[in-house]
Amino acid sequence: MAEIKLPKNSRILRGKTFNAADGAKKKKRFVIYRWEPDSGNNPRWDTFEVDLGNCGPMVLDALLKIKNEIDPTLSLRRSCREGVCGSCGMNIDGTNTLACTKAIEDVRGAVRISPLPHMPVVKDLVPNLDRFYAQYASAKPWLQAVSPTPPDQERLQSKEDRAKLDGLYECILCASCSTSCPSYWWNGDRYLGPAALLQAYRWIADSRDEFTGERLDELQDPFRLYRCHTIMNCTNTCPKSLNPGKAIGEIKKLIASRAI
Repeated sequence: MAEIKLPKNSRILRGKTFNAADGAKKKKRFVIYRWEPDSGNNPRWDTFEVDLGNCGPMVLDALLKIKNEIDPTLSLRRSCREGVCGSCGMNIDGTNTLACTKAIEDVRGAVRISPLPHMPVVKDLVPNLDRFYAQYASAKPWLQAVSPTPPDQERLQSKEDRAKLDGLYECILCASCSTSCPSYWWNGDRYLGPAALLQAYRWIADSRDEFTGERLDELQDPFRLYRCHTIMNCTNTCPKSLNPGKAIGEIKKLIASRAI
């Protein structure tokens, strides 16, 4: 009879509890994933009680309050606090989103926070995004053209062509979409994922770019593009309300039309 054992450190243990100070009138519990790989210990869930009476309205405000006032060893990424940089992408209450734009009041009960799923963890809420950024770079997210332009002029574009880029260029690379995709979980080494493919289509759709054929050639692969099965997790979780699933579908249509 086969005996199957879970890998070491795969079980998340119950961690420490930090109660709010006496006199706190508006308490909210935050259950946060904690893990330091170099320690050799199992991951754990630490629980923090925060007095919302002297805390900002967003989840990121609570995390910074915890780090500044309760446990300075908590690790997380953040920068702009305005939903622009994408640094604070994490899983909050079961959904990938940005901590800086997720309102605490939107979560009933305790707020459960963990790093973006199915990514190597550097520490606590910080995932390793090296592969994610490498895949983004492989899409060559810049204008490619060979037609010369006078040095004092721009490459012009009609208003209609410019409008085609709406919903594409706004991606902030928070990785929420890619890390919500089961195909990316299982084939992340070969499937580019929703974020990279959205950026690839952003340049395919740009009327000023002259390398559409070459871009489509690079994507015409059983894994780089076609692992997408259109379950639309990517679109449902995007904190910027973009539609990577639609962009991937447009790429597939362009490739199919070339074979006709």
